[in-house]
Amino acid sequence: MKGSCHCGAVTFEIGEAPEFLLECNCSVCRRVAAWWVYSDKVPITLNAPEGSTIAYAWGDKDLAFHSCKTCGCTTHWASLLDDKFAVNAKMCAPEDLKPLRIRHFDGADSWTLLD
Repeated sequence: MKGSCHCGAVTFEIGEAPEFLLECNCSVCRRVAAWWVYSDKVPITLNAPEGSTIAYAWGDKDLAFHSCKTCGCTTHWASLLDDKFAVNAKMCAPEDLKPLRIRHFDGADSWTLLD
């Protein structure tokens, strides 16, 4: 699966179909309406050239959400503690996402899967 922001400045490729997409209800994720695919679960190649994104870290500041500097799409988040990251699968073609299961994560309160 391939994905990109609207203008194409940030792109990524997911090397194999993930077992599921994760939808989180934390204060940031519910606003960007992302479906996350995690780099520690499947191989992902991320192409976000230096200066192509604006990063936003909040709360504990252990991760930063990245949005394209040109078109504003939130493309991924990156850990500020290690090399983990996740890409926003909603940047992929809808037909690639249709067969995938969406799991719901309570990032607002319990930090557990809700399904």
